[in-house]
Amino acid sequence: MMAPRFPSPATRRTAAAALAVACGLVLSACGSSDDDSSSGGSAGKGGATTVIDATGAKVKVPTAPERVVTLSEMDLDSALALGVKPVGLTAGRGQKGAPEYLSAQAEGIPVVGAVTGPDIEKVVQAEPDVILAGQTADEQVLAQLKKIAPTVVTIDGGKSWKKSLELTGQALGRSDEAKKLLADYDTRAAALKKDLGARAGATVSVARYSAKGTAVMQQGVFISDVLNDLGFERPGIQNKKGEGHSTPISDENLKEIDGDWLFIGTLSSAGPDADLLDQLAEKPAYRRLKAVRDKHATVIDGSKWTSLGGAQAAVSVLDDIRKAMVK
Repeated sequence: MMAPRFPSPATRRTAAAALAVACGLVLSACGSSDDDSSSGGSAGKGGATTVIDATGAKVKVPTAPERVVTLSEMDLDSALALGVKPVGLTAGRGQKGAPEYLSAQAEGIPVVGAVTGPDIEKVVQAEPDVILAGQTADEQVLAQLKKIAPTVVTIDGGKSWKKSLELTGQALGRSDEAKKLLADYDTRAAALKKDLGARAGATVSVARYSAKGTAVMQQGVFISDVLNDLGFERPGIQNKKGEGHSTPISDENLKEIDGDWLFIGTLSSAGPDADLLDQLAEKPAYRRLKAVRDKHATVIDGSKWTSLGGAQAAVSVLDDIRKAMVK
């Protein structure tokens, strides 16, 4: 049998442009499509294959996609870790471009959206042959994306970076590479847990600071999964699943971020966030924290620790913890 054929790049551009005009870039203008989202894109090299995405939809994708658009921080981390440089990305939370920890690798990649969602016109202009849609749930947005190129929702309700990496590996034809990354992480995590000794059972708190105040990371997010792999305890409400990605804490309740060890950071080390941690360090409530008094408070890159994460973020977090806690 002949390999499935996709429209040529020129045909795709024409169709995508027609879509943008027809939709008027208004979400309500496009209806839903079938689960098998194979109507857009080009075949890349070597035909096509079918993957089951995080929603259970069957998606026909090129076996070796050449133009990948990533619509979440986790998708960007995963694609780069797998050796694929996307042709479009969505800005990280609190960022104008890629998350700070990925900025060097992502240099030159056009921004096609934000955490709140993609800019459909910019996605069209990127001419993707595969779209990694992160945790996009809006059916109208997904319908528009599927008209542009095969679209894979990569993040399920559990937001597991490991499951997402495996699925991304399948979508990009790099399953073996994904397995190697996961094996490397497991090896590193086991070694770190051993080297931590008694400290592997310590209570570890993770917080993010911004102009709006302090927030803690509860269960069900990337960093909590990594800390659970290491056997750490978490203080207070950090043992429970939060309603959102992070949970605000008032200055009056700053003790909620205390623990045997505290890792705290901002989303950016530059711009308006640059001096925020210095301001926090002057607050009497912060200086009274046990972790601060014991000199167990470590400043971290919030774009890495407190965003959606991914394979590269996970390994780098292990390195940060080793540096801070292994003596």
